[in-house]
Amino acid sequence: MGREDYLEEIHVRILRVTEDLRAIQRQLNCAAMEAPSDPELMEALSQLPEMDALQMLKSSLDQMRHFLWFYMQVMTNESESGERLRQSIRQKVSADAMLSPEASFLEKFKNASDTALLRYLSDGKHRKPN
Repeated sequence: MGREDYLEEIHVRILRVTEDLRAIQRQLNCAAMEAPSDPELMEALSQLPEMDALQMLKSSLDQMRHFLWFYMQVMTNESESGERLRQSIRQKVSADAMLSPEASFLEKFKNASDTALLRYLSDGKHRKPN
């Protein structure tokens, strides 16, 4: 698959996911508006499977939001530190490919510390508010 096909596939998927999220938001909004006047709907919406699904969606969206923030910082930072981050990420990907499940504890610890350092460096002057 060529680079342009790959980028087109990602673009289409982003559009599809964005539309799906908007549809979910509209449906949840309608349910929230109707639930106070419909006790059966209120009970059904507060059941464990529905709440678990919403918690999983929230968790996934939070993780994606953090990733996208990091990605935008790396990709839009044209400074020397931005290039070092991109280079470190490229090296990390190739190192991850070599890391097997049987890798030593020290190797796994080093990779974790490298990731923490990348996150620290990426924050730089553009630290997001908590």
